[in-house]
Amino acid sequence: MASSTTGRARMRLRTFLLGASALVIAAPALAQSADPPSNLEELVVTGARVSDATVAIGTDEPTATVSITREALLSAPAGVTGLKMLESLPGFNVQANDALGMYEFGNSVSVRAFNFQQIGFLLDDIPMGRSDQFGGSPIYRYVDNENLARVTASSGAGGLGLPSYSSLGPIVDYYTRPPEEEAGGMTVFTLGSDNLRRGFLRLDTGEHAGFSAFASASLIKGDLWRGPGSIDRKHYEGKIQYRRGDFVATFQTVHNDYFDYDSPSITKAQYQGTAGDIFGRSGRYFAYLGYVPQSGAVGSPATAVSLPTAAAGVPYSNANYNQYYKFAVNSRQDHLYGLTLAGRAGPIDLSATAYYEEKDGYGVSPEAYATSLTSHNAERLVVPGLFAPRGIQYGLSGIDGTRKGVTGRATWELGMHSLQAGVWVEKDDYHRTQQRYNVENGHPDGAPLFNEPVHLQRNYVSTRETVQFFVKDTLSLLDDRLKIEAGFKTLNIDYEISGARNPGDFIAQRRPTLTADWSDSFLPQIGAVFSVTSREQIFASYTENMALPRGADDIFSAASPIVPAPDAETAKNYELGIRTNRRTFNASFVVYQTAFENRLQSFSSPVPGSTQLETFFQNVGAVEAHGAEFSGVWKPAFLGGRIYFNTNASYNVSEFQDNYATFLIADKRVPDFPEWVVQGGVTFEPAPGAVVNLSMRHISDRFTNFVNTESTDGYTIWNAYVDLGEGFFVGPLKQVKARVNIDNIFDEDYLGTISTTVNTPATFRPGPPRTVQFSISAEF
Repeated sequence: MASSTTGRARMRLRTFLLGASALVIAAPALAQSADPPSNLEELVVTGARVSDATVAIGTDEPTATVSITREALLSAPAGVTGLKMLESLPGFNVQANDALGMYEFGNSVSVRAFNFQQIGFLLDDIPMGRSDQFGGSPIYRYVDNENLARVTASSGAGGLGLPSYSSLGPIVDYYTRPPEEEAGGMTVFTLGSDNLRRGFLRLDTGEHAGFSAFASASLIKGDLWRGPGSIDRKHYEGKIQYRRGDFVATFQTVHNDYFDYDSPSITKAQYQGTAGDIFGRSGRYFAYLGYVPQSGAVGSPATAVSLPTAAAGVPYSNANYNQYYKFAVNSRQDHLYGLTLAGRAGPIDLSATAYYEEKDGYGVSPEAYATSLTSHNAERLVVPGLFAPRGIQYGLSGIDGTRKGVTGRATWELGMHSLQAGVWVEKDDYHRTQQRYNVENGHPDGAPLFNEPVHLQRNYVSTRETVQFFVKDTLSLLDDRLKIEAGFKTLNIDYEISGARNPGDFIAQRRPTLTADWSDSFLPQIGAVFSVTSREQIFASYTENMALPRGADDIFSAASPIVPAPDAETAKNYELGIRTNRRTFNASFVVYQTAFENRLQSFSSPVPGSTQLETFFQNVGAVEAHGAEFSGVWKPAFLGGRIYFNTNASYNVSEFQDNYATFLIADKRVPDFPEWVVQGGVTFEPAPGAVVNLSMRHISDRFTNFVNTESTDGYTIWNAYVDLGEGFFVGPLKQVKARVNIDNIFDEDYLGTISTTVNTPATFRPGPPRTVQFSISAEF
């Protein structure tokens, strides 16, 4: 086994070195063919939807860093979520349940060897904490794309000082626009498929005696494209800023109120119509029921409108009543406040950010009569106040909590050195409850009876206390042509969970307190960027990272009374790349290798008698990934400067290194990691104020389980938009524009988000069909 592992490591190293050699060989050729040195500002590709090259390809960064700037963000469909924005970046495999990415439990992301919960997310230097949809702080709840200045992503290694206990390398920063210097505002109104309605309004006060502010609100409503139900989101943002000399104080706040109905994950057999579904459902529109089947019918249930009684005298005891849509809902309220102070004290730049987050919410899932009866009988003699089940059960899961912290850093320019040090401290308190209640007459459409609990599942509090410290030196040599960054960070996470973690704690009448600690006092990062010419750079980096074990609450809730603390996930990331910035094109190419240990893999399985998927985590050993990423824009002169092309492409091989339990998964591909992710587009500016874009996105085949016995086909999606009116004025309104977005032009039918398994068929969320959106926007 050791020799096999060594052989694999050598093979990965050879692959990495081959890519590195190609870059070293290419660099002199680029230098020889380069135009004579001149002002870099003359060499950028320009266009209505082209991002500044220094931002788009990460000029002067020692790591692979790319950005989406405001020009591109405003071309996306109005209301697109912060997570779905990432699909235009190289290497990011983004899956969403709908065209905007609004349905939270339908979202997934993978990049290189990492998934959604191993990526660090920040909003204006405020860390987002866990990305869990149920109890975390996923980024899509905190941004409206109209308020964003840019989104910057490092797919392999983010900045050393960026605060995150989730990241094993990748970091994504969302930067919001500051208040405008002049009073004014912006409004957007949108109509779209599935009865989509959205309104956005932003008002800016302008700057007065150093003070400026803005406030914005967006409201979105729409129907689920798959089955009955709706989505309703109210979102508010605001920022107050004060400037005086080098001193800047900024207070910002975000409030998000979200409600939606669920849609089910389905197996391939259900999708293909071979599962023998009692209600005759199949295909991409497989959904929950919008009606309550008749109770007590005899004979064949193939009519899909009636169900036989499963338990004598209990009309709604048939387990299939759990398919009624009103028993599958989610509701969240999130509030974030941040205060940032930045200034200069002599030769030192100082900045500090304090933040406070509060959240509240609930989810509802059904539970079948037989399942509730078994759990009720197990608890009724030891838990007072329980009632026998009447029929279908109302499963209520509640969450609330607070997260507060502070980050600070100091930067000192000292000759050739730029010294930086910083600290991050955070405390995250999270409260989780879960109970099953009767509904009136046991009827699926009956009102929940919160005075009739049937059995109790959870009532616990978990706390995470995090401290991170970092130091870094950036050394500039050879007349600033060579920059070397070197430093390290320390990370310590204290964890505690206390209370009733599972039904066993209620039955045994215990309320245990479990603790764990994960720390590493030396996580190094070193990188360098060398300007071969005034237009070409070579960059390389090596980083080590540690992350809080994903799903810590689920891990410590899975068994009683004690679960040994799993080891923290750790990763080592290597990158080597080259970037170029020419008159008609800019591009970045990078090869990478990633290896990490103690990987905690998430698994989802349905709760017996319920449609709810419970997620748990298991350690599956080590994972290695290697590959390459390319990003570029080309605006050929022979097309008159009106047409330009953009391409992002990534090749990735991510494999398990060890067997898991009795399953032979060593050398198997990690599920839900496509080998190829390719995106390309062409933009045409036929006249001033008019922009037409056609783009495609291809995802190759993906395995769906650890043993690689099931896979899902790759797919290609074509999208387009037409933007008209830029520079058009109507009375007090300026920049009056109309935009049409069409997603999935050819109505590709495919399976998107995967809930992976070990050796059984996985479940999927079908990708959304063709959607059309029309928006009118104006500034004033």
